[in-house]
Amino acid sequence: MTEKSQVSLVDDYVSEYQGIQAQMSDPEVVGDQDLFRKLSKRYAQLQPIINANNDLNQAREDHEAAAEMASEDKEFAEEATRLEGEIVRLEEELADLLAPRDEHDADDVIMEIKAGAGGEEAALFAGDLARMYQKYAEKHGLGWDILDVAESDLGGVKDMTVSVTMKNPSRDGAWSMLKFEGGVHRVQRIPVTESQGRIQTSAAGVYVFPETEEVGDVEIDEKDIRVDVYRSSGKGGQGVNTTDSAVRITHLPTGIIVTCQKERSQIQNRARAMQVLQARLEQIEREKAEAEAAEGRASQVRTMDRSERIRTYNWPENRISDHRIGFKANNLDSVLDGNMDDLITALQAHERQERLEAE
Repeated sequence: MTEKSQVSLVDDYVSEYQGIQAQMSDPEVVGDQDLFRKLSKRYAQLQPIINANNDLNQAREDHEAAAEMASEDKEFAEEATRLEGEIVRLEEELADLLAPRDEHDADDVIMEIKAGAGGEEAALFAGDLARMYQKYAEKHGLGWDILDVAESDLGGVKDMTVSVTMKNPSRDGAWSMLKFEGGVHRVQRIPVTESQGRIQTSAAGVYVFPETEEVGDVEIDEKDIRVDVYRSSGKGGQGVNTTDSAVRITHLPTGIIVTCQKERSQIQNRARAMQVLQARLEQIEREKAEAEAAEGRASQVRTMDRSERIRTYNWPENRISDHRIGFKANNLDSVLDGNMDDLITALQAHERQERLEAE
């Protein structure tokens, strides 16, 4: 991005920011909760850019003043030198904030975790992944809301659907952190069910897609869905309540099945399941468009092939390996405790670099 285009882009963001400020002080807007929430979210997204630009302008003014006095006072000369370095740092920070971004980075996330091949061991591993993501969400102030779960006999996870939300408006939402997790996760360890002490390999699948506030372009025809209701259940089939409130929606054209048993009423569960189905169908359309736009370019960080193994968790060596970017670390126990920052940061940096190269 040239300096001229960067200045123009910053000016546009400043104008948008000031316009939102004016709107948010309007009593009518304050009274419209949906509009106010939407504006607050965009305001929070623009705030880091505005702050960095203000800091940069102030540093430039201070440098100019210090440079004028540098010949008369050694302290001013030292301050001018310090400010030169600060200006370079702030210019780099602003350029990074203005770099091309995923338009869904501020969105919430729907995550599905499914046990793969490996029977009970795969379900236990899927449960480990679910706890890892939940702890990561808690450390980053994200909401973790289980919409549906089917557990195994030993307390593992056969299938889980979760809503991950940003509690407060931010430039970077749940999607910016968890969008890289979609794919096949492989585990190498001695299963609790293994009496001979042999290391085995099993897998779990994770599917992640953004849940936007906007009404999507994908329309769902009532003729294309089948709705089944059943009794909500917990671990071991224990009834959560005594009514047939859980809902299973099958999208006939694609075969996608969505279930929800979190809410107490059938109507609420149906509405939530429809939202999840809508988000899944929109993600399919996005991936089709991305695949067409790629036209043979090198594979992106978020692979389009959901069957591809993206990561291996090696228990005996306490090692985690992300095969997309060559990331390796011998702190698997810490990562499983939700300390995923180094891994996520590496994936974000790789994505940012690919976006810059694609410009």
